[in-house]
Amino acid sequence: MTLKFLSAALATSALVALSAPVFAQEADKSGTNIDAAGTGTKGGVAQLALAQDLYALGMASKDALTVLTAAKLAAAVEVKDVEQKKETKAGETAEEADVADAPVDAAAMMASAKELAADDETLIGLIADAEAEGSRGRIGGASRTLSRLPGGHTDTWEVPFYGNSLAELAVVGDGDANLDVLVTDENGNTICFDVSYSDKVYCDFVPAWNGYFYVTVQNMGARRNSYYLLTN
Repeated sequence: MTLKFLSAALATSALVALSAPVFAQEADKSGTNIDAAGTGTKGGVAQLALAQDLYALGMASKDALTVLTAAKLAAAVEVKDVEQKKETKAGETAEEADVADAPVDAAAMMASAKELAADDETLIGLIADAEAEGSRGRIGGASRTLSRLPGGHTDTWEVPFYGNSLAELAVVGDGDANLDVLVTDENGNTICFDVSYSDKVYCDFVPAWNGYFYVTVQNMGARRNSYYLLTN
């Protein structure tokens, strides 16, 4: 599946967001919580999202070098497992048996690279070098939360981000079903939106003030999709 990179949008969403606590900050919180002129440097979340994209491309083309590159990118990011506030709404879709229990990680990517390399001594050597390098020089700044979302069900996450700082989030699925994603601010305004056929979405933006954002993930398929919500 192709990774979907989303730019921040300023349209108004009809989604009714969950009730949100308010940050202790004096600011005009009317309108859309986004600084259109804001900038920032992409970090670990973007790198993990890119790794997933390269892995999918490498597996589709059976290219061991591309898969190895994806594994090295993923291994270079230090990820912390965290809890996030979430509500799940049931759907009516009859669920089929799922295939994967979680998205692929760096270790699984490396194993795939070995399998694709077969007897290619040059590739085998590159993979061995990458494994020996391990996690040296890893960058931080990425957190993840796993959700195993049944077919037809919808998760809505409540995620806080600081104003005037680049906010990054990604949804990375296991490939078993299409995931549609909508990101709104506390006023219900759309920040990112995607309904294309994929289960991988990356979104970044700069909030104008400290606030909560709502990430709605809908499983459009019949199988469960075990996905990570990644945030910085």
